[in-house]
Amino acid sequence: MIRQTALLLSLMLWSTMAPAEGDPAEAAQAAARMLEEASVALAEAESARDRVRALTGTVQAYEAGLAAMRDGLRRASVREGQLAAELNAREGEVAQLLGVLQTIETAPPPVLMLHPSGPLGAARSAMTLAEMTPELQARANALARDLTEVRTLRTLQQNAASTLQEGLTGIQQARAELSQAIADRTDLPRRFTEDPVRTAILVSSTETLEGFASGLSEIADGEIAASSADISALKGQLPLPVQGVLLRRAGQADAAGITREGIIVATRPRALVATPTAATIRYRGPLLDLGNVVILEPQPDLLIVLSGLQEVYGAAGEVVPAGTPVGLMGGATQEIGAILSTSGDGSGTERSETLYIEVREGDSPVDPETWFQTDKDG
Repeated sequence: MIRQTALLLSLMLWSTMAPAEGDPAEAAQAAARMLEEASVALAEAESARDRVRALTGTVQAYEAGLAAMRDGLRRASVREGQLAAELNAREGEVAQLLGVLQTIETAPPPVLMLHPSGPLGAARSAMTLAEMTPELQARANALARDLTEVRTLRTLQQNAASTLQEGLTGIQQARAELSQAIADRTDLPRRFTEDPVRTAILVSSTETLEGFASGLSEIADGEIAASSADISALKGQLPLPVQGVLLRRAGQADAAGITREGIIVATRPRALVATPTAATIRYRGPLLDLGNVVILEPQPDLLIVLSGLQEVYGAAGEVVPAGTPVGLMGGATQEIGAILSTSGDGSGTERSETLYIEVREGDSPVDPETWFQTDKDG
């Protein structure tokens, strides 16, 4: 468990620092090392006492590592292009520099000391050569560094395919094992047991999210146990439930002119969605035109609605701790060729899926940004 936690923390720290670093090769190499550590964490999760928690950390570590690898390869490709263009532009200068250096290296010392003007001219030439040599050496060193960096970047990109293949295989295995571990879980407390008939009636008779939310008390088989949970101290500090970036704020119109009460977060395909805080699952499943929905209740009269998932985990009535997976986003994971071919894009087009987040206090929606931190690129 310690390894999973440390791995995720290091990945999160690296991902926040990576854009500011100046060495694209080191960035991609660091991401590759992170993927290797995620692979080790996956093997260790087999024997973890809390497999759900261990596998959750492993999946999130793979997600962060693959994202960092994409970014590192994109930056490496850009940097290689810049260096190649610079070297091509300096081709004549480079040839001249190499010629001078070779002449200095091959000419015998006695010849260097001779000068048509005699000893005084030889002394002056030696002084001039002494002044030029450090500059020539500096230019030669800079050229050598550029050539070495180009070679390193090309090797890195050539080896990226196998690293990405291992990472993609690892995350697929981790997701599958996580789904099974959640299905096998029996130790979560429950506040109520869902009545499937009542739930089906409520779903079929509801026309709005507001109407469904107000009728949630009807889906239980018996009474719903009272809760004294209070997360008011976390207001404005909740992490987004998925690694992604804010695409649209509450009340902001989309391309079709439609506005919604919640926010929309752009995510990568098959991204893991987890509870931002401890909460009761009040509902999970298809609803209206929102696709698969998970409704969480962190405290009385506060609901967090997550919609747009392809798969949903857990069961209505379960009380889950913070960071518990509740589903996966849809879409298809990019093939290696697509990742490599678009690694120089950098436009964020790989975040093709969207998670809708709505927060309701009492019977009214509120701006989710009053609860969530939305200023971080996940």
